[in-house]
Amino acid sequence: MTRPLIAIPARFSATASALRYAAEVNARALVEAVWRAGGEPAGIHPADTGTAARLARFDGVLLPGGGDLAPSRYGATGTHDTVYDVDTLQDTFDLDVARHALQSGLPLLAVCRGLQVVNVALGGTLEQDMGGPEREHRHLVHPVTLEPGSLVARAVGAEKTDASCYHHQRVDRLGTGLHVTARAADGTAEALELPGADGWFTAVQWHPEDTAHEDPAQQGLFDALVRAATR
Repeated sequence: MTRPLIAIPARFSATASALRYAAEVNARALVEAVWRAGGEPAGIHPADTGTAARLARFDGVLLPGGGDLAPSRYGATGTHDTVYDVDTLQDTFDLDVARHALQSGLPLLAVCRGLQVVNVALGGTLEQDMGGPEREHRHLVHPVTLEPGSLVARAVGAEKTDASCYHHQRVDRLGTGLHVTARAADGTAEALELPGADGWFTAVQWHPEDTAHEDPAQQGLFDALVRAATR
């Protein structure tokens, strides 16, 4: 059986020792999680034209983590000094990918930055910094409560899960039509869904790939994406 083709927008990297120069990369754990689920992961080059036509050949999309979106993308007039790794082309491409995937009903799983991209693509805003080391969710595994019956709860197979997080920003104002389907104890939105969407879609603020190799609940998110992408 042919593996469904899952598009994963590449991330720009200033250095890659094995390649000697700058590179376009994705986390190996993310790619392996898609492969374990039965998908064919394919990194795609960020470009500012032709997104819809390029996505037409794929069966699903995974929007991965990465640096911060430019605050101007969601109408902020200033930039917090903790904002990092902003790239104009990366932002343009990721936002286009999110919009086209949702409009076309292409199965979409968004992870960390990916969740924030979807929120901004639908008109939402972000809190630029959660308040420093004592409040941010970096290098942190914490419990998350999932909404019963939500797509994320069904994929994980539970109404609570331990989430591996690495982020200093979070959703502020929700994008149009989005619904929060998981929260951390401090109220941070940890998962978003779009009721009435044409295709399968869920977004998580945590990094399920971190523990998917040993935690079936986290692997379940990738399994659900690939199932939805199987035609």
